[in-house]
This record gives sequence, C-alpha cells and structure tokens, in this order.
Amino acid sequence: MIILLSLTVTVKAQAMDGYETAGDIFSVALPVAAAGYALSIDDHSGLLQFAASEALTFGATYGLKYIINEKRPNGGDHSFPSGHTAVSFASAEFVRERYGWNYGIPAYVIATFVGISRIESDNHFTHDVLAGAAIGIGSSMLFTTPYKGWNLKPHVASNYYGVSLHGSW
Repeated sequence: MIILLSLTVTVKAQAMDGYETAGDIFSVALPVAAAGYALSIDDHSGLLQFAASEALTFGATYGLKYIINEKRPNGGDHSFPSGHTAVSFASAEFVRERYGWNYGIPAYVIATFVGISRIESDNHFTHDVLAGAAIGIGSSMLFTTPYKGWNLKPHVASNYYGVSLHGSW
C-alpha cells in the first residue's frame, strides 16, 4: 500500500513537471509561431506591430514585477504579473487581431494552457495570470491592425457597447 501511494505521488509530481514544461515550451513557441507566420507571408508591417506589442508587454510586466515584488506560491520572488502568460496572450491577441479568429482561437487555447500551467505549477497565483493576460491583450490591442479583409472589433466604454466592422486591402 505504501509503495502504491509513493508511486501515485511520484507520478503526479512527474506529470506536474511535464505540465509546467509544456507550458514553458508553449510560452516560447506561440510568439515564435506568430512572428514566423508574419515572416512567412512577408507581413513586415505585422512583424513590427508584433514587436511593439511584445516590447510593451515585456516592459510593463517586468516593471510591475520589480515594483510590486510579490512572493510566488512556491516562495520565489516577482510573482505579479505572470510574464509567461503576458507574452502568450500578447501573441494570441496579435494573431487574432491581425489574421482573424481562425488562427486566433487556437492561439488563445495555447495561451490559456500556459496561464493554467503557471498556476498549477505553483509559480503564480490566479491574479498574477489574469493580470499578465490583461497586459498582453491590451498591449496587442494598442498596436495591432487587421492584415487584409474584414474584421469585427468590439468596443466597450462606460456608457455604451458596440461592434465595428473594419476593412483593409
């Protein structure tokens, strides 16, 4: 019985390590894929927009990390906000805004996985991940425009909600 319990705990720990590792890999693969796709279709304007959004994401995230210096669930420093999550969601929002929902949905699924992996691995609290996602999405919303074709964009303000249709060619 003790051996079975020991094996169960070991397997769970190894699975969590794998989950954390997968999240780490996806947090690098998603921005590389976003930039790689822009390059593959000669979208140099998009690549510049991507670089600007990632630079703002990086600067805002690491500025806050060192100003706030919140302890991580695992005892480490600089928990708030989650950098892995911020970069992943900046990439996902860039892909969605620039190339549409067909590419954006899978990118958002990957970014969400990264965020969950940061919580499950005790690297971050939920509010760290939510703040990282907000920073990443907001940064990409500031710099990214649709590539070509039509795009729906939601608008939210204190006194109204709306949707606009944008076209580019």
